[in-house]
Amino acid sequence: MADVSFLRMPLDCTLGKTCVISDYPDVDPTTDVADYRCGQKSREAHSGTDFSLLTFEQMKTGVAVLAAADGRVQAIRNTRPDQPYVPGTDLNGQECGNAVRIDHGNGYQSVYCHLKLGSVPVTPGQRVLAGQRLGEVGLSGQTIFPHLHLTITQGSDIIDPFAPDQINACGEPLDSLWRETPRYIDGGLASAGVSLRMPDMEDVQSGAARVDSLSPTDPMILYGHAFHGIRGDLIELVMHGPNEEIFSHTARLDADQPRFFRAFGRRPPATGWDTGTYRGYVTMKRGDTILAVRRADVAVQ
Repeated sequence: MADVSFLRMPLDCTLGKTCVISDYPDVDPTTDVADYRCGQKSREAHSGTDFSLLTFEQMKTGVAVLAAADGRVQAIRNTRPDQPYVPGTDLNGQECGNAVRIDHGNGYQSVYCHLKLGSVPVTPGQRVLAGQRLGEVGLSGQTIFPHLHLTITQGSDIIDPFAPDQINACGEPLDSLWRETPRYIDGGLASAGVSLRMPDMEDVQSGAARVDSLSPTDPMILYGHAFHGIRGDLIELVMHGPNEEIFSHTARLDADQPRFFRAFGRRPPATGWDTGTYRGYVTMKRGDTILAVRRADVAVQ
């Protein structure tokens, strides 16, 4: 059985309202993916829990990262810039970005990744209390969206705090390291993207539908690829341009669907799209609860 539960919420936000858990540790030892409940909320070999903000504007305003438990700071990094990761970039072993590592004195350690440059106020050797500010959510290291990646370790072993006693398996956990275990909901978003035309499911799943750039005369279609939807779930699609909102659309599921996508878009105005970066947000909701948010950027050139 796991040790006494000791972890608290590591982010100053409200799950389902101002933040979401976007990815859990991957417990499947093969190339397949499974979270601790045998769901799809993880990525291949993902080692931690991702607490994602809903927008970049939240990051700019500042969202505090908090110590999940009492402990002593072992190491910090506070030198990486806040910028979206470009695939293929060599991060020199600093994929975690700006970070804090804490030893909790009970055999467990916690690591907080992707913090905002210049936001870390603690120093190695300093004693911290649960809930103490460690920094702010940023965009440093290997990330393209502002989130906190929290990894729990026990010596050299990575531990899933939601199911510390399960080894290479998933299902209903016997125990948890959380004092109050965050609620698990299996519905979510696998991806979001911008396309030149209304895509089909095959191209959405493979990624072939996604484009990184458009001409000023191209149509602009935002889509979200979702899973484990139930009747009444909402998919919101909002696209922002360099100067204003371009469109907003909400689709409601009329039946349970294990895997699906929704898309919406616009043709360009008569003068063409303004050049610049456009950012789309796809949000999945169930009642008043936000289940997942994904974003997609496209450059008009």
